[in-house]
Amino acid sequence: MDKITLLIVDDHAIVRTGLAALLEAKGDFKVSGEADNGEAAVKETLRLKPDVVVMDLMMPVKDGITATREILAARPETKILILTTSTVPADLAQAREAGALGIVAKTSGNAALIDAVKAVAAGAVALSPEIAAAIDSCNALPDLTERQQNVLHYVSQGLSNPEIAKILGVSVITIKKHMESILAKLGAANRSEAITIAVRIGLLKL
Repeated sequence: MDKITLLIVDDHAIVRTGLAALLEAKGDFKVSGEADNGEAAVKETLRLKPDVVVMDLMMPVKDGITATREILAARPETKILILTTSTVPADLAQAREAGALGIVAKTSGNAALIDAVKAVAAGAVALSPEIAAAIDSCNALPDLTERQQNVLHYVSQGLSNPEIAKILGVSVITIKKHMESILAKLGAANRSEAITIAVRIGLLKL
């Protein structure tokens, strides 16, 4: 039986070395190469044509989500497994939307990782339970009212509460209450974070 060929992508050399040693020790895998950022991952995937790319999510130069999209656009038969420490639901959901078949937390055990690589190589979806739960929570978009969506839009344009109040013909106190509600629903600490979250989950386009 042919071994499953792998490309290991992580910006930490010690992680790449550890993963390569772990997977090759099982006998079912052959590590064809490594890359330390998303841009290099795309180039190495096209050069080496691995069965599975085991890829970190947060990396310099180009992140794992962008790299996943580019790899699958150029070579759709490649299977991608994201191995990450991220617990941000929007990031995990975007990784799935980009085409990653599997997402496993770096805190998972060795057996879980090995099973996930095999599943992804066979074309199956492989998600850690906590990852699946996070993605499900992201798919339930916050229920902003039409007025709150309007306020958020004006906030994204850089307008202050008094300016927004004047445009909408309401009091500054009313806008302030809308903002408090928006922050609570999005789980944001401030206006800037609210905009970032809203863009990431598709509630707002800049």
